[in-house]
Amino acid sequence: MRLDKYLSEMGAGTRSELKKAVRAGRVTVNGVKVRDAAIHVEKDDEICMDGERVAYEQFVYYLMNKPAGVISATEDTRDRTVLDLLDGQQRKGLFPVGRLDRDTEGLLLITNDGELAHRLLSPKNHVDKVYFARLDGPVGETERRLFAEGLRVDETLTAMPARLDVLEPANEVKVTIREGKFHQIKRMFAAVGREVLYLKRLSMGPLVLDGSLAPGTYRRLTEEEESAIISL
Repeated sequence: MRLDKYLSEMGAGTRSELKKAVRAGRVTVNGVKVRDAAIHVEKDDEICMDGERVAYEQFVYYLMNKPAGVISATEDTRDRTVLDLLDGQQRKGLFPVGRLDRDTEGLLLITNDGELAHRLLSPKNHVDKVYFARLDGPVGETERRLFAEGLRVDETLTAMPARLDVLEPANEVKVTIREGKFHQIKRMFAAVGREVLYLKRLSMGPLVLDGSLAPGTYRRLTEEEESAIISL
């Protein structure tokens, strides 16, 4: 592929920025300085920009602590999206895996790996998603049993069996589900007469929210995390 296309796809900058960088002599291919952004390069070539190698990666994976007030979308004409929280040098084709409501916080995986996203979200693959919720009142054994049996939420949704762990105080809970329908947890609690006041996703399969990530920040997955989700 073209050199500027390679660098752009690896998130090194925009095509126009990269053409200027190449003309300025900031890019080398296999140790040789080049000034033509249109030259053809291979994925296994050693390509460096400003002395740092820009290695080819087909897929990238980011773990984000989504804050309240942004939407889980790739773009929106009115509201801030989770992709807007990434820095400008980002890979093309990134998207959030699943959707967290605007006011829901917590773990969000952002990637360009569509096949992995399908595996993580498909209910038949039984990938647990764990949430912390604060409710407008206490719950107990009755609600735990209803969640475990599979709850008829409304005329459009019967939730799969879910685990409800009641914490202390009893209006704080952990909920484990294997699907992710629209406003599912809020609708499940509404069906048993409770309102969700605060909701945060703690984990998705082997991925656990990094406690060092402030809301709105993100990091690349570690090698161990990446191996764990790819092997699902």
